[in-house]
Amino acid sequence: MSILTISILITLVIIIFVVIIFAAAITKGYAYKHTIDQLDDNPYINNEDNDKEVKEGK
Repeated sequence: MSILTISILITLVIIIFVVIIFAAAITKGYAYKHTIDQLDDNPYINNEDNDKEVKEGK
């Protein structure tokens, strides 16, 4: 085998490896379940309510 053939084979193996890793990362990203916190669990909203009560004199 010539050096050119070996170089082409090594390049193809690297390209295939990168494509497989890329596909695995995309699949894992789409499989991630996104969640949204409930309003009751948000400490900033509770603090805003408390600040309003303090300002209103309650």
